[in-house]
Amino acid sequence: MQSKPVALKILDVVSIIVLAVSTYLALVFAPTELVMGDVQRVFYFHIGTAWVGLLGFVIAAVAGIVYLVTKDMKWDIFEVAAVEVSTMFFFITIVLGSIWARPAWNTWWTWDPRLTTAAVTELIYIAYFMLRQGIEDPEKRARFGAVYTLLGGISAPITFMVIRLFRTIHPVVIGSQSAAAQGGFSMTADMRTAFFFALFAFTVIFIDLMWHRIRLGGMEEKVEQLKLKVSM
Repeated sequence: MQSKPVALKILDVVSIIVLAVSTYLALVFAPTELVMGDVQRVFYFHIGTAWVGLLGFVIAAVAGIVYLVTKDMKWDIFEVAAVEVSTMFFFITIVLGSIWARPAWNTWWTWDPRLTTAAVTELIYIAYFMLRQGIEDPEKRARFGAVYTLLGGISAPITFMVIRLFRTIHPVVIGSQSAAAQGGFSMTADMRTAFFFALFAFTVIFIDLMWHRIRLGGMEEKVEQLKLKVSM
């Protein structure tokens, strides 16, 4: 087993530090929102995890395209890492959104366009792992996975844009507010500081987890190749 690179060790430490700073900014530094109160502080983590979740799905689609062109298995490993980490983050996004929705909308869940597309996106990528699990041949699995992420990647921009295209109760915090939105608010300078640092922090954490998952994927591929050699 290869030792962990020094750069990854440093990134591990940086990830912990930026998460701690982001938590301080969200829970202490940022002012309390006048209407929703302290529950609004969930917003910083909700948006941070949503950002890296959707970003990872797009990255996975790009990796899928590169694999279909090159047939290089390293891109399949990269694709799986992006989907796995992003699926985890996007699930956290949905959970945090429900926590925020309870006091803002008086319900844990409603079939609002944004929430519906987010749920569909999460299910699409859970199904991705089910698809891969059912295919034994590595090359065939990688090929089907690449096509799937390419098609599934369409759901990411749809989920992002839906609240800008349709009337929805989900607020548009960045950009113009929807007239029908409930729970929207305007950010103060301190809120924006916490917000943008959260985006930065979760991007760093995403890269760190991706790197770990890619290393694990490389080890899994070596084990699979050894199994194929033994079975021949």
